[in-house]
Amino acid sequence: LATDAFMDRIGLDDAARTSRGRSLFTLEAHINYLHEIKEGTAVRVEASVLAFDAKRVHLYMEMFADEGTEPIAASEQMLLHVDTTNGAKSAVFDADIAGRIEAMCRDASKEARYAGRVIGLPSGSRTPAATKPA
Repeated sequence: LATDAFMDRIGLDDAARTSRGRSLFTLEAHINYLHEIKEGTAVRVEASVLAFDAKRVHLYMEMFADEGTEPIAASEQMLLHVDTTNGAKSAVFDADIAGRIEAMCRDASKEARYAGRVIGLPSGSRTPAATKPA
C-alpha cells in the first residue's frame, strides 16, 4: 500500500495508470523488519526518493508505530517505469511525473539508515558444493 501511495503522490494513481498505459514495476526490493508490533497498532510510512533517472526511481521507506521516532521496518526499492499498452516495456517518465519525482528527491532530508545493504553470508560459509561427501 505504501508503494501505491507513492505512485498516487507522483501522479500515477489508478486512473492515470489506466489512461496513460503506464505503471511502476519493482526490479528489486529489500525489507528490514526491525521491531515487532501488536496487531492493530497504528502505523505511518515516510517515503523518500534517494535517486532517479529517466526510467527508474530508487525509493526508500520507513514505517513507524504510532507517534514513534524509531522505525519498525524499512524498505528500499528500485522501481522501473513501464509502458503497459503493448506488453511491459521500459519507458521514460512523462515530464510531469519526472518533475514530481525530482521534487521528492530534492526535498529528501532524511538519512536512509537501512539503504544499500547487501544480502549474503560471510565468506567461508557452507555452500552446496562444500556439503557433498568426498
